Amino acid sequence: MSDIRDRAIQLYDAFTHEHRDRRALLRQMAALTGSVAAAELLIAGIAASPAAASITDPNDPALVTSKGSYPIGPGKDMTGYFAAPLGGDHLGAVIVVHENRGLTPHIEDIARRVALAGFSAVAPDFLTDQGGTPADENAARDLIAKLDYDAIISEAVATIGWMKGRPRGNGKVGIIGFCWGGGLVNRVAVAAGEALAAGVAYYGPAPDPAEAMKVYAAMLLHYAGKDARVNATGGPWTDALRAAGKDVEAYVYDGVDHAFNNDTSAERYNEAAAKLAWERTIAFLRAHLDK
Repeated sequence: MSDIRDRAIQLYDAFTHEHRDRRALLRQMAALTGSVAAAELLIAGIAASPAAASITDPNDPALVTSKGSYPIGPGKDMTGYFAAPLGGDHLGAVIVVHENRGLTPHIEDIARRVALAGFSAVAPDFLTDQGGTPADENAARDLIAKLDYDAIISEAVATIGWMKGRPRGNGKVGIIGFCWGGGLVNRVAVAAGEALAAGVAYYGPAPDPAEAMKVYAAMLLHYAGKDARVNATGGPWTDALRAAGKDVEAYVYDGVDHAFNNDTSAERYNEAAAKLAWERTIAFLRAHLDK
């Protein structure tokens, strides 16, 4: 069964990250499991479930949360989800970057987790210009695949500038991202220069190692042991950052899959790895964003 599960996750990753046809995915899964019904169940277990319960309470009285827009340039706004500790002052700021499903309830939940740890958080919707994240995750993936990546990086850098100047902040900004968002974190660290204090990338595909010299932010990189696709770029990226004398920590979590932090995916989530990675993440952010 573990071999079937591992192969199924590989097929699903190819579908989600290489934009393959869903009918082909279903045929492959049915051949693997023996029936269409079993294939559908396995796909549902691997995919993120929008019905999964949040870890944090959206109405937690210790938090101030909202959805709205913020300016990133003349006549240009971006939509996001905001979370901060009630009454917090002189807080470090953290940008939470979504996966290739867009700004989902799961990512909003992570923004609240960041806020409960003592930071001011914003989770931007990088599909703002496309009308916002659609409810259908396959539609969201299709839209994200068509984005102008350079424009998205510019929007993220502009968000850093906006967060640095927010009242009750301390002027320090970090960024954390998952999967597609983890890849964006690496590229924003290259583009943002000294404006970014810290970056945390969860299983994010890495840039060309030659770009490492441009990074000023301290970097924390989390990789899944079974994630050969991302790890093929992650190792050279980590080595290049170290060779360039950058402040970098990198961890590989053995025996776990890509997206191991996503507790809305029953087949991928690994509680022990997710807990350890989160503890490291919060400690890292506190070290680099707290005054």
